[in-house]
Amino acid sequence: MATGAVQRIFVLGNAHRPGVQEAAETLLPFLRQYVDILVFDLHQKEDLSRQGADLALVLGGDGAILRAARQMGYQQTPVLGVNLGKLGFLADLSPDELRSHFPEVVRGEYRVTHHLMFECVVSRPRGAEPGPGLVLLGLNEVVLHTGPPFRMIDVDLLVDGVTVSRFAGDGLIVSTPVGSTAHSLSAGGPILGQELSAFVITPISPHTLTNRPVVDSADKTYTIDVRRADGEAALIIDGQETIPVGAGQQVTVRRAPVQFGLVKVPGQSYYRTLREKLFWGTVPNYREP
Repeated sequence: MATGAVQRIFVLGNAHRPGVQEAAETLLPFLRQYVDILVFDLHQKEDLSRQGADLALVLGGDGAILRAARQMGYQQTPVLGVNLGKLGFLADLSPDELRSHFPEVVRGEYRVTHHLMFECVVSRPRGAEPGPGLVLLGLNEVVLHTGPPFRMIDVDLLVDGVTVSRFAGDGLIVSTPVGSTAHSLSAGGPILGQELSAFVITPISPHTLTNRPVVDSADKTYTIDVRRADGEAALIIDGQETIPVGAGQQVTVRRAPVQFGLVKVPGQSYYRTLREKLFWGTVPNYREP
């Protein structure tokens, strides 16, 4: 998607990650030569819903971008990520590359890709007063995982109200395409194109070997019914927010009414990122005979 010139930005990030505060202080004078900085927040404290920026510059790694997406809530602003972390599937640019490309971005020479976000609704615990469930917004994935004493949990998966399967194991992941290269990939799930409109359901250490990851439409509603859990299980949003859940509770995952926007400068592509981050195409280091 083509876009216009950039005049006002947010500068966001994670001050707890080593090097982020120092990088921000170095970059701010450079950025102010080109744009107005409406919000500078490395502690996720500001309410961004009432601010109108053209772009959010996020310093850190993919974790900082996930926090920024949730911080922006239902008023999403396109994100340009600067990688000060380890892997960086979403944070594409180094600080030096940002300095090189930022004048192009200011002139509008970039594109924005749009990506699925989810809403996760957690029903109230068994025995609690009736009322609406907790609603959480996320970008990567919902993970339901067994808790102490770490015995298997039993869950039913329903898609649009139709029972699909009962899973017994360590847990279940419902992932977006953006999150398909995170926890789901480690659990044996597939890599999806980031702009697809789909969810991946990936079992974690399933007791039945025929349980396999499933990809289905994001236009459907996915409900996880916790049938049995010894102690409390943990519901984890984007690897960062944890909510205790127990037997009798339901977790519903559905498409959010907003999308996440990711800024891409010329020369960037998803497959280039996969090649570089996953070392695709690297020649094996064969031992000489």
